Amino acid sequence: MHKTLIVTNDFPPRPGGIQAFLHNMALRLDPERLVVYASTWKRGREGAEATAAFDAEQPFTVVRDSTTMLLPTPAATRRAVGLLREHGCTSVWFGAAAPLGLMAPALRKAGAERIVATTHGHEAGWAQLPAARQLLRRIGQSTDTLTYLGEYTRSRIAGALTPDAAGRMAQLPPGVDEKTFHPGSGGAEVRARLGLSERPVIVCVSRLVPRKGQDTLILAMPRILAAEPDAVLLIVGGGPYEKELRRLARETRVADAVRFTGAVPWAELPAHYGAGDVFAMPCRTRRGGLDVEGLGIVYLEASATGLPVVAGDSGGAPDAVLDGETGWVVRGGSAEEAADRILVLLQDAELRRGMGERGRAWVEEKWRWDLLAEKLKTLL
Repeated sequence: MHKTLIVTNDFPPRPGGIQAFLHNMALRLDPERLVVYASTWKRGREGAEATAAFDAEQPFTVVRDSTTMLLPTPAATRRAVGLLREHGCTSVWFGAAAPLGLMAPALRKAGAERIVATTHGHEAGWAQLPAARQLLRRIGQSTDTLTYLGEYTRSRIAGALTPDAAGRMAQLPPGVDEKTFHPGSGGAEVRARLGLSERPVIVCVSRLVPRKGQDTLILAMPRILAAEPDAVLLIVGGGPYEKELRRLARETRVADAVRFTGAVPWAELPAHYGAGDVFAMPCRTRRGGLDVEGLGIVYLEASATGLPVVAGDSGGAPDAVLDGETGWVVRGGSAEEAADRILVLLQDAELRRGMGERGRAWVEEKWRWDLLAEKLKTLL
């Protein structure tokens, strides 16, 4: 029986977009033919209990390494090889190509017939650094397929590979659960709870880190408030940048028009998207291209919820927007551009509705998880 071994650092209960990507794909594979080898979320009793509880709920086998960061060390490679043989796996999927894809030669020697490694935003950064570029080249040579999120990441990564490996690349972006993210997801209840029922709401759902552009939205608020005095910016998510963002809101004198929810349970995210009239995340590229948006699944989740989106131009973010149809792409870091596009949407209900409907239809046509999972099955 054909079985697959997933080798990854990026797996729940560790939070994040890549983690959700892998978990959603895993749930759509045959659980009797799947084994996951992953790192532990975090040390300590709380982390161990959360990890054990999550693993017990999965329909497939999950094996955890004791480390919080799985690396292609001899010991970890031996364990991956042991799992491959123990469970009779004939294919391997590396949830992130770098660096775990360096295990590929040993797994091939142990009997893996198909090896697929998925790239995200960070591999595009690796492709710019000489030493990392050579490691990425090795991974490309030793796997059957490197997958990419969109054209931006493909073009950056392909340049680091041999022509043969570049020719074997295949697109495999994350998907959206259109049954979970939809226009009737409960946004009115969230608005009422937060006291925002009668106010125009700009919502941003993401981790609070500089690349995402929540600071750009705060800097855009004076311009927005001058035209729409009742507007409010709803920032959904937690992260290390929160303290700085709160300080910026005070200094910009818009603190009363900016709401921070903190981290929100996954089950409540659809309703928080639905609480907005416009979704905006003007992400930007940082650190000379090393800190870049791989795709931006949040734009697609917002589209599925029926919202128009305002995206930044970092990396592959424009791949998640039909510019002028489902929303607009603005220069990351440009508060003026973000404010102007947001204002156009806030002041035109018909335009919001049309872009939201087009976005919803686009998600149903191209970005459903079941369609993308079938592609993964073929690659494996």
